[in-house]
Amino acid sequence: MSKLLGDGVAVMPQVAAPGIPEALPTRNVLLLQGLMGPLFRRVGEALRRDGYGVYKVNFNGGDRLFWRLPGGIDYQGKPEDWPAALTQIIAERQITDVVLFGDCRPLHMAAIAVCRESRVPVHVFEEGYIRPDWVTLELGGVNGHSTLPRDPAWYRAEAAALPPAPEHHPVPSSFRRRALEGLAYNAADVLTRWHYPHWETHRPWHPLVEGLGWLRRLLRRQAAAARSQAVLAALEASAAPYMLFPLQLDSDAQIRLHSSFAGIADALRMVIASFASHAPAGMRLVVKEHPLDNGVRDWRMETAALARLHGVGDRVDYLETGDIVPVARRSEGVVTINSTSGTLALALDVPVIALGQAVYDIEDVTFQGRLDDFWRKPGKPDAETFAAFRRVLIDRCLVAGGFFSKEALDKVVEGVVTRLEAASPLQGGAPAVKSSTGWTSMLAGE
Repeated sequence: MSKLLGDGVAVMPQVAAPGIPEALPTRNVLLLQGLMGPLFRRVGEALRRDGYGVYKVNFNGGDRLFWRLPGGIDYQGKPEDWPAALTQIIAERQITDVVLFGDCRPLHMAAIAVCRESRVPVHVFEEGYIRPDWVTLELGGVNGHSTLPRDPAWYRAEAAALPPAPEHHPVPSSFRRRALEGLAYNAADVLTRWHYPHWETHRPWHPLVEGLGWLRRLLRRQAAAARSQAVLAALEASAAPYMLFPLQLDSDAQIRLHSSFAGIADALRMVIASFASHAPAGMRLVVKEHPLDNGVRDWRMETAALARLHGVGDRVDYLETGDIVPVARRSEGVVTINSTSGTLALALDVPVIALGQAVYDIEDVTFQGRLDDFWRKPGKPDAETFAAFRRVLIDRCLVAGGFFSKEALDKVVEGVVTRLEAASPLQGGAPAVKSSTGWTSMLAGE
């Protein structure tokens, strides 16, 4: 039986695990929404083993399906009542740290405001700033909400004081696993709406629609791979210069809140129109589908239609699958909004323009002019400045690993626990984390 904690909050019984003391731990971590899948359960298991108090707020049946640990709290109230409920949870559970995935979800934005008022640090997960095989875990917020400066001289000075970066190894990733986890999450959400009557997803589609999209993508994988191989073969045979535009997820709040675009369709229209008007006549544009796109919209068809509309149907290619690294390496430049594909290209010494707010959009690193000019004179990133930027990111807000294989999750969990265990309380209840350069405030917004 669950019990109610205030209005609309059902708390699952907290059962002591073997070896975990019954006394209240000195650190109590509250997990909010995570990625679709077992990431937060794995993090919770590791923290419990190390003696942390661990709690998890479930906002829908998908959250609850992948939790399955003690300390679950079902939030069944209205969105407008969430800040008061969270304030109560923080007080009654003596929460010292909050962990969430994505700082732009409405419930998470409200939670960050509450935590700032309560002086509770917020650790924000996101896809890695640097690809592949890295995950972002940053204090306070990411991209447009990041407190990292945009001064290239600062990064060069900070990096000079750091030891060499630790050795890094790639980890496997499975699209099939990601798709099946998405299907399971959405099915659990739909089937338990009665239990979470006020739940409102931050995603733009009904979960049933999204689930069908994942199923369609799974069924069409072979045909999509064959089409992509044909495009790659044609590009290699022609040796024509091309620019690369990797799409982001249409549901990505980093686009809606940290750029001027309402979604991917807006960005696609602007990029193709600019390419048609200003790119050299012999240049091509390659649009690359995001590997985790749910298939709800047919971006291949929309790209082709826009290219025909602007008279460049014979110069725009579309890749549905495949490794982005060799495609980016051969490109003349990469156009992005604020995708991690930007840092991947920069690591390959490929010019990048960021059309939205991106943590890596720094002078000497990315192109600082207009998109219309980028097609003809993209310039080159400064390798020394980017290397310094990368080194500081690894030290402050990156964890090795990934989300879509057991090995990748093992590495992420190890890194997350290490970062949390490096924290030390400061006077006045404000925790801090020790980086290679000293103690850094972990208060949200500081």
